[in-house]
Amino acid sequence: MIWRDWLKKWKMTNLQLNPPFLNVELKFADADKDAAWEMYIELLTRITTQALDPKDGDEKTALDSIYKLFEITREIIKRHGRDSLEFTKLAIVVLNQIIRPFTARWHKPSVSGAFNDSVQRLAFRQELAELQANLRNYTAMLGDMAGVEDPLLLLEQAEIRPADADVSAP
Repeated sequence: MIWRDWLKKWKMTNLQLNPPFLNVELKFADADKDAAWEMYIELLTRITTQALDPKDGDEKTALDSIYKLFEITREIIKRHGRDSLEFTKLAIVVLNQIIRPFTARWHKPSVSGAFNDSVQRLAFRQELAELQANLRNYTAMLGDMAGVEDPLLLLEQAEIRPADADVSAP
């Protein structure tokens, strides 16, 4: 499979990548799989993929958890090194194109007390829900890359499916 098809499968075509790169054949090394597994676990156990009921949780804590993904991703990339190039390509693009705009948008308002305002809290939670949808797709991609738990199960739990999933299958 090539990158373009894999991104389409997981509904991540909103990532802006160099067109020649999209036609490169995907081959996941063991280091890619190991790195993907680590990131998969981080994402599954954070607010990044878990629903946040309007009456529960804390916006600042949620923002901090999402921000920590930068440090976690860097550590995973450094630990697995140059042998995890496919994971690294995907992880850096997701950090810079999906996560960074969200954290950059909410950093200054959060330190200025925006989360004390119910309107701002609601806006944050709406944007968080959009981010979570993208990060559930990313998490499923990582599960696929790691060769672990059927990523379709994760997507079914979130009520989303990759573009080529057979919805009539039992």
